Amino acid sequence: MNTMTYNGYHARIEFDAEDELFFGKIAGISDVVRFHGDSVAELKKAFHEAVDDYLETCKSISKEPQRPYSGKMMFRVAPEVHRRAALAAELSGKSLNQWAEEALEEAAAHVAEARLSA
Repeated sequence: MNTMTYNGYHARIEFDAEDELFFGKIAGISDVVRFHGDSVAELKKAFHEAVDDYLETCKSISKEPQRPYSGKMMFRVAPEVHRRAALAAELSGKSLNQWAEEALEEAAAHVAEARLSA
């Protein structure tokens, strides 16, 4: 998977071999913002324009633009995973939130590292 970042927004990039076209969508927001280009340079320009246009449109309609991720996460895990995570956090002298944040950061960094070395 390829990604791009601009002005705090991230996008997932794909390639359509049939149409010979790069395309992307801003990730992490519920508003749908898509863009495309025939080359990497065109795609990058289209992404920047899409983000800028999104922010300008929000401003013109007096809507607060969505920002990727608030920092609040709520998800369910199996009771046994919850128990083991809580125990690991306690034994580490951390709150479950602190421990989970570090575990998620480590996992995300590992995936990003693997993607960059591929």
